[in-house]
Amino acid sequence: MDKEKIEYHIRGLLEAIGENPDRPGLVETPKRVANMCAEVFEGIALSNQDIAERFGKTFDMEYSNQPYIVMKDISVFSYCEHHMALMYDMTVNVAYIPNGKVLGLSKIARICDMAAKRLQLQEKLGSDIAEIISIAADTESVGVKIIGSHSCMTARGIRNVNARTETRTLLGQFQENERLASLLD
Repeated sequence: MDKEKIEYHIRGLLEAIGENPDRPGLVETPKRVANMCAEVFEGIALSNQDIAERFGKTFDMEYSNQPYIVMKDISVFSYCEHHMALMYDMTVNVAYIPNGKVLGLSKIARICDMAAKRLQLQEKLGSDIAEIISIAADTESVGVKIIGSHSCMTARGIRNVNARTETRTLLGQFQENERLASLLD
């Protein structure tokens, strides 16, 4: 990530909206925004395969015969690729059918977090999370449900502050079996 270039353009953006980038409250803003971008867009540099490899720590199921694993209410945020607007108050529910091994629980949350650190659409985020879980856990059966608010809807445009978007991505047995898909609720 080119932080110097970000600083340069943020300074220009401040000037373009009529601000004085040299006033005391804004002097450090370009640097702060560049540092923020490095943090919140960290996932841009990683493919889904890279994320699966980084957070794909699994454990053999020798002491467990769990038919499925479900983790709910994972908090993430992202930025809409259409407006670069914040997608917030997002919760992710993930379920998968283990194929002889299970992911470390913290790894599921880390996968969701890193996939969200990209310019995204909520629909694409769900697909990315499902693909990464599928690769990391070596399973074809994954379900992902995301509910979130989008500031491109709540803070501008229609300004509907109560609007929430729900998306689901269902792979393998989650597509075929409504009972399994209902685990995401």
